[in-house]
Amino acid sequence: MVCGLIAGASYPFRVLSAFGKSPRLLKFLIIPIVANLVIGIALYFGLLFPAWHWLGEWIVNFSNQLDSLIEDLPYWLSFLEYFIDGLGWLVRVLMVIGLFLVTGFIFLQFGVLLGAPWYGQLSEQMEKFRLGRVEIVEVNIFQDIGRAILFEVKKLALWFAIALPLLILGFVPGIGTAIASIGGIALTATIAGLDFLDGPSERRRFSFRKKLGIIFKTFPASTSFSLVCLLLIGVPLLNLVTIPICVASGTLFWCDRVLPKLPSS
Repeated sequence: MVCGLIAGASYPFRVLSAFGKSPRLLKFLIIPIVANLVIGIALYFGLLFPAWHWLGEWIVNFSNQLDSLIEDLPYWLSFLEYFIDGLGWLVRVLMVIGLFLVTGFIFLQFGVLLGAPWYGQLSEQMEKFRLGRVEIVEVNIFQDIGRAILFEVKKLALWFAIALPLLILGFVPGIGTAIASIGGIALTATIAGLDFLDGPSERRRFSFRKKLGIIFKTFPASTSFSLVCLLLIGVPLLNLVTIPICVASGTLFWCDRVLPKLPSS
């Protein structure tokens, strides 16, 4: 399990070696990066800065609630002050991390959707580099568009089915908020993993259930891969470059760890 975690986490960095061995692949990064630049400027000014202001107000209110809770503790429970303070700092850190990750995740959804033709080409070239060939099950343009829309709808359905209970749990002060934050990060990482592993799966016209099953069949490598990618796309400005890198590394991961487990292989 430990080896799988390390191996999965390494793919966003392994792909850099692939670009070094085949510099022609770099040209497939240029257009997605330019597109990300335009989308990123609009998203960060329209979403991140207002959300950061709201988070600042929330942290102030949360801190005041903790101070009131500590003041109301009886003397014999005063030792809990350190536990409450520690839990408070944990919640604050998780909320800040969560804000950046969610913003990066939204950026990913818009970026991959609008840049789909170029990301698809990048994924195809990476598969060809790794396997020497590209497998594509051809469908007409209407089926292709329909599958893309259905994929997004099913991702949203999966998101809401899990996110809504987590949101309710988040209203429970302290532990509930921490569990909801961790659960939200895990859910967001899973959706990001679906996006980054989708290129080769979609070219073979896998069903959504089969795509989701790939995440679980390649556990724990898929978990560490998705989490590292989520962290990389959560860093403002850096994610202009890391999103296409994660798309390429997802194809590399798929070729190495998914394809050998398929019956047809």
